[in-house]
Amino acid sequence: MLIPVVMAGGSGTRLWPLSRQLFPKQFLPLVDDSTMLQATLNRLEDLPTGESITICNEEHRFVVAEQLRRSGELGSIILEPIGRNTAPAVALAALVAQQTDDEPLLLVLAADHVIEDQEAFEQAVLSGMDLAKQGKMVTFGIVPTKPHTGYGYIKQGQPITETAYGVSEFVEKPDLETATHYVESREFLWNSGMFLFKASDYLKALEQFRPDILHVCQRSIETLASDLDFVRVDSEIFAECPDDSIDYAVMEPLTAQSDNQVTVVPLDAGWNDVGSWASLLEVSDKDQQGNHFSGDVIAKETKGTYVYGKQKLVTTLGVSDLIIVDTPDALLVSSVECSQQVKEIVDELKLNRREEATIHREVYRPWGKYDAIDNGERYQVKHITVKPGAKLSVQMHHHRAEHWIVVSGAALVTNGDEQFMLSENESTYIPIGTIHALENPGKIPLELIEVQSGSYLGEDDIVRFEDIYGRVESSIKPS
Repeated sequence: MLIPVVMAGGSGTRLWPLSRQLFPKQFLPLVDDSTMLQATLNRLEDLPTGESITICNEEHRFVVAEQLRRSGELGSIILEPIGRNTAPAVALAALVAQQTDDEPLLLVLAADHVIEDQEAFEQAVLSGMDLAKQGKMVTFGIVPTKPHTGYGYIKQGQPITETAYGVSEFVEKPDLETATHYVESREFLWNSGMFLFKASDYLKALEQFRPDILHVCQRSIETLASDLDFVRVDSEIFAECPDDSIDYAVMEPLTAQSDNQVTVVPLDAGWNDVGSWASLLEVSDKDQQGNHFSGDVIAKETKGTYVYGKQKLVTTLGVSDLIIVDTPDALLVSSVECSQQVKEIVDELKLNRREEATIHREVYRPWGKYDAIDNGERYQVKHITVKPGAKLSVQMHHHRAEHWIVVSGAALVTNGDEQFMLSENESTYIPIGTIHALENPGKIPLELIEVQSGSYLGEDDIVRFEDIYGRVESSIKPS
């Protein structure tokens, strides 16, 4: 059975301010209406695959589950308590896959790639399947369109089939002169970071070259726990795991052996890893002047420019080759040429402990979302949306009171010892220290305005007593 393993970790800092640590690019609809994670799963629909395995960070678990559910492709979601790169992540997936299939094939994909030619992608995967069944360790190399210094390269060896080659070597990201030589030689492919192999062959190679990684991963799943849609490994044991990539841990050492089983399938399918705003501009639909506009944009005498402006009107006049991204709490203006350096801005935000590096003003939760629309020294105003049938935790706050006003829908409210319904234009006041809960019993989203007031308004001023999403942080029982 072919099991897709989708790597959905990563922070996507080069697409800030749209991509942030708690809501990175793989969860955004950057190219069309589907998010990049959903698009990755959608392109597998016509391939003979079983249920997918998605690997993500603990902090992204509810976003991943919601997006997979909307795609109808839930599968297993393995939660990494801490990032340890791709070699351990795929080891966990291989060990989990072997629990339901004796000899599964793993198709390892990143959740944030764009592939324009679906047919070419499918043919490459089918070719890879045939080779993997024969014990080959398959990687997919992208036919380069230009010299690129941001990718590693794969040097093709002797032909194995009409659609595959041996691998002579993996090479690091080159300088421009070397990259130009690679492309002109036609012997090199971009390293896509996509792989296909038997789970058993991968684990065997890991045992040979990095037994330290394999043994930690094996121990970390001995007490495998299921939590809602999630598969949890032992966090204390997994924290001992070394950090390493599949390339360094397995593929490169295998390539150096005399009986080299590493095989590359060239892929010419309009691939892009969307690693910067410039690369997103490349794969986006453009007008005759080379512009891409998303949102409410009026442009005059503008060329080669990407504008994202969903919150307000954005206007440009007499500019070219710019990246303009407007979000509710941050605005980026960059030249296309310098867009690779956006990470430097994010690093400075983190250094100064600015929230804009981590979260959006609009924050997603398993029950819905909230938008922090206004704040002051001792108050904060949020627009809260609760999904039909969803319920917030039973909780209390030590430092703030809350006033809820229902705008749309109906709310079932617990306020101290009372429980009652609120309809549109009705409200309730929750004093400091009062145990409370909010539920949407209806069939349409519940919209309300929450006004918080008090000496401390941080999200960590929450004591949870009951929570259907497994987020209880206190053993205190409500009295």
